[in-house]
Amino acid sequence: MANPGYGKRSAPAQRPRTDRDFAHLPPREASIAAYIDRLPDGADISVKTLAKVLPYGQCALRTALNRLQDAGHLRRGSECVANDEVLLWVTRTFFSRTARDDDWWAAFTRGDVPPERRHQHPTRTRTRAFVLLAALGRTAPSLTLSAADCAALEPQVTDWFERGATEAELLHALTDGLPTSVHHAAALVRRRLTDKMPPERVTPAQQRTVLRALECSECRAPGSTEALIGGRCGPCRGNPVEVSTGPAGTVPATGVRNRMNEVRAAMTPRSERIGRPTRSRLP
Repeated sequence: MANPGYGKRSAPAQRPRTDRDFAHLPPREASIAAYIDRLPDGADISVKTLAKVLPYGQCALRTALNRLQDAGHLRRGSECVANDEVLLWVTRTFFSRTARDDDWWAAFTRGDVPPERRHQHPTRTRTRAFVLLAALGRTAPSLTLSAADCAALEPQVTDWFERGATEAELLHALTDGLPTSVHHAAALVRRRLTDKMPPERVTPAQQRTVLRALECSECRAPGSTEALIGGRCGPCRGNPVEVSTGPAGTVPATGVRNRMNEVRAAMTPRSERIGRPTRSRLP
């Protein structure tokens, strides 16, 4: 595992693994990508560590990682994480099994990941809501449901989960105070799901503010996400310096650290500031 703050971080909303995930890459890059893909989050994927376990030298691995970044599988940068109690500036190395284009990485940096397109022939997977309904009869035998009943009631249970409800709260709402005899289990469950629908809750994760800035794969300088093409900034691609303010409401990469200082200043009274804050790292 890596030192805190430098481990692998898996990008969100990836497709399931297949035998063709890295077929578009050269053999060396494909084998390295397949190895990194199977490492757990937090694993050390620095060139020195990879050179100890893979049959490639550090220079070859550094080149391969840059090519994985060009192909949309890897991004390296920094992330400012702040809430009401703490503000952290941490290093991130993001890896995606699914190749992403520059627009996707720019959206991810802004915290606005676009939804995944559905597969042409999606396989049926049982959702958390369906599994709870299918197992309801184990807790209350009189509420045993058929597969068709579970599929019909699944959207209502999903609404409960989206509002922050837990499995225990759902089971209590559905099974507490049942009548002696239940003539139509699906109708009773549907009525209770409707009548006892909880209000929406705000979780701590929803209150957290995340600011990200990805780095150029060559010069390591933070740059505007819209200006990073293939993970490289304009000067490293041989183009003039590019300046992009990004969409309305976002913080340009060149202003992320200034924004971080503004947030910190608002949280800490001037009389309590002592020296320059240290850089914190997270896994």
